[in-house]
Amino acid sequence: MSELLVVDDEATQRAMLAEYLAAAGHEVRQAGSAEEALRLLQARPADLVLSDLRLPGADGVEFLRRARAQGSTADFLVMTAFGTIENAVEAMRAGACDYLTKPLHLDELDQVLAQVAEKRSLKAENRTLRRRLGEEADPFAGLGAGMRAACETADRVAPSEATVLLTGESGVGKELMAERIHAASRRAGGPFLRINCAALTETLLEAELFGHEKGAFTGADALRRGLFEAASGGTLLLDEIGDVGGALQVRLLRVLQEREVLRVGARKPQKVDIRLLAATHRDLDALVREGKFREDLLYRLKVIEIAIPPLRDRPEDIPVLADRLLRRCAARNAVAFRPLAPAALAALAAHPFPGNVRELENLLERAVILARGESIGLGDLPQAMRGRGAGGAEPRTLTEAVEALERAWIGRALAETGGIRAQAAKLLGIPDRVLRYKVKKYGLDAGP
Repeated sequence: MSELLVVDDEATQRAMLAEYLAAAGHEVRQAGSAEEALRLLQARPADLVLSDLRLPGADGVEFLRRARAQGSTADFLVMTAFGTIENAVEAMRAGACDYLTKPLHLDELDQVLAQVAEKRSLKAENRTLRRRLGEEADPFAGLGAGMRAACETADRVAPSEATVLLTGESGVGKELMAERIHAASRRAGGPFLRINCAALTETLLEAELFGHEKGAFTGADALRRGLFEAASGGTLLLDEIGDVGGALQVRLLRVLQEREVLRVGARKPQKVDIRLLAATHRDLDALVREGKFREDLLYRLKVIEIAIPPLRDRPEDIPVLADRLLRRCAARNAVAFRPLAPAALAALAAHPFPGNVRELENLLERAVILARGESIGLGDLPQAMRGRGAGGAEPRTLTEAVEALERAWIGRALAETGGIRAQAAKLLGIPDRVLRYKVKKYGLDAGP
């Protein structure tokens, strides 16, 4: 079974195709425009998108490009009239895996779907093999005390069935932490599904989570399981749970209490076997005080809370993250890897990063693409970041610039040695007493 999204502005054809695919055992969603499809993909990933090339507003090619820019990893299968094959070729150049001509022949559709499924299976096997061979490193490896503490809590709670609430600003890595919990749990062999609660209206979110019976409302042409049922045996992450409205909060509370869901239009509830994780950048306690979030739901979600600190509070992580992200960006853009020059690293260490790791990755991707020297220097960073000193302000002296770099390098050494001062001092080539002084000076965590 695959997660499919059918995008076509002709409602009748869209519904017929969706019904055929659902009867074949697929989970199918529908969209009548590129804009609606992008919202659905942002809220919940798909394995395959079947899109007409002629759409209102953005056409199929533009939709594909925007979906890729949004981060979608779905395969795209485009549908086009016989007389516009050249447009299909353009779509394939933009990244579509294949195309079909209208009117569709179902046997041809089945054949193409089987080929796409086989390719996805091979890719999944390759990813598994790479993980086993250690080629895909732990994204939290080598980071400082703040992230080590969060990871240790996640690892301790992973084998349990407890609901976990992940808190922290946007871009700090809450979704990666949720994946870590699932991978270390007894449900690791089951599905790991996620949905962005802020990306959909309450009505659409309810349909995505709970599913519906055939005929429950106009356009409900077939029975459709929601994410609670689809995640059975695995884990479901409710991202941005703080944006869920009051009526839906009541239904979520029932799921947590009874472990059962009632599809829209159904009379009999369905039992579900899931591990629930939630994430938010909002202060849920403040929302409770304001009457915008149910206190009883918060208690159910907050069995275990893992707070992930913002990047500005852990500048010692920047050298490790920057090196890792630079290699990833270089590989993704098929360009040579270039290390960071000391001045550029000092500027990064001093930047407040309101967008956290996501902002750091975007900044480094820009630098990777535009840099021309043997390393990424200060001139390859945005103008606003050049020459920043401690605390993100313009440095008044050379000392401030040097201190920013020094703090970052000491933080990285402590992270690489697990906080053992003697080993970190040896790695840095400085006496242990000097390191002790600087650790105290910069307020960095260290072990013995």
